Amino acid sequence: MKRAWTMGNPQPGTKFPGFAEFLGLQIWSHATPVNWRMNRSLIAVFCTICKWKLQVSIFVLWCTMIEREIAPFLVRLFEQYPVVTMTGPRQSGKTTLCRATFPHLDYVNLEAPDLREFAESDPRGFLARLGEGAILDEIQRVPDLLSYIQVLGDETGRNSLFVLTGSEQFRLSDAISQSLAGRSALLRLLPFSLVERQRTGASDGIDDILYSGFYPRIHDRKLEPRQALGDYFETYVERDVRRIGEIRNLASFRRFVRLCAGRIGQLANLSSLGADAGVSHTTASHWLTILEASYVIFRLPPFHANIRKRLVKSPKLYFYDVGFASYLIGIEHAGQIGTHPLRGPLFENAVVVEALKHRFNRGRRSNLSFFRDSRGLECDLLYGNGDSMGAIEIKSGATVASDWFDSLNTVARELPGIAGRAVVYGGSEHQARRDGAVVPFADLGGLLERLDGRDLPEGRT
Repeated sequence: MKRAWTMGNPQPGTKFPGFAEFLGLQIWSHATPVNWRMNRSLIAVFCTICKWKLQVSIFVLWCTMIEREIAPFLVRLFEQYPVVTMTGPRQSGKTTLCRATFPHLDYVNLEAPDLREFAESDPRGFLARLGEGAILDEIQRVPDLLSYIQVLGDETGRNSLFVLTGSEQFRLSDAISQSLAGRSALLRLLPFSLVERQRTGASDGIDDILYSGFYPRIHDRKLEPRQALGDYFETYVERDVRRIGEIRNLASFRRFVRLCAGRIGQLANLSSLGADAGVSHTTASHWLTILEASYVIFRLPPFHANIRKRLVKSPKLYFYDVGFASYLIGIEHAGQIGTHPLRGPLFENAVVVEALKHRFNRGRRSNLSFFRDSRGLECDLLYGNGDSMGAIEIKSGATVASDWFDSLNTVARELPGIAGRAVVYGGSEHQARRDGAVVPFADLGGLLERLDGRDLPEGRT
């Protein structure tokens, strides 16, 4: 199975002539950062055949390629379906991943006006020129093309035809459900997971993580986070929301987005958000939907069950990238995080999104919720697993407090099916207590794997 990487130049999918193509793909497919350092002789042969002069900058780039956790599931689903569709935020690495994973497929970016016009005006001719399949980037720009892809897939009766990518989840999902129902697997790729971020050599410090976030471009190219995220906001978010929502008052919209960032981890109160932004409740609801559609924010649903409790019905508000939220609330460097009043919510945001990435990177859908009743009893994160759940409390502090399990123990008595409980915190030591596990943020992935396997102490009730 080929491994997929995110990288800069040379572009994934580079074609090499003759025997060099075979050798190049073998190197590409079996590379790890260690292998690249160990197999310099093989690289030298490859470069000689291709008549390339190996530059130090290229060698360093090859040695820093980052494997994406979702790659094996992308390969497996492509073998099982005619079409695989991958959605996610802009700059999350969708194009790089797909081109590196399937270098034999043609690549077409439908953002290009001439290619988009070709696909719109002559869809049959457009698809006929693609041969044995292709990667179609930003497919939501030509949604009518999906019906012709459906016909082509039905006529050939083959799997492994098309990989579709897009950055507008609702519009793309609606189009696929209408045209490709049962014919396309759906994956979601978010920015780097914590493990992927660590592979870049980025700092593991909590404040550094909360400041710089997880967008691959920032860590691949060692960009200054504030500058990069500011450019991202103006270049991608504003452009997309104009197209999706026809927003005319960009000043009010910018203020609305910043207000959302100041409310991470809180219940989504549209009336309050609208009033503070100077817009109506209806407009606030519309803008929030646009931000969800463009993978900027998401709403964590509350837990619902047939129990004799009055539970809150409003979702909680989070950003897909915590670094972007930090930028929006005005944080200019990592040193400001430690004393910032929103450090706790930012840390909570990072943990919740990491749990979401854990699901998405394994080809699964979200199983996350939170618990809060009318008395204020709360559990930050419930991680579902069939008929059971893991209860997770999130604390940004680095020192374990004796009362951290109090609410978890109470929630476990109130809710059926709590199979394990844990506190994820900003420290570095693991602790196994009678009430549950204390887990550093750095090992959240290990905790979620254990919850998937139900291998976690239940604690007392």
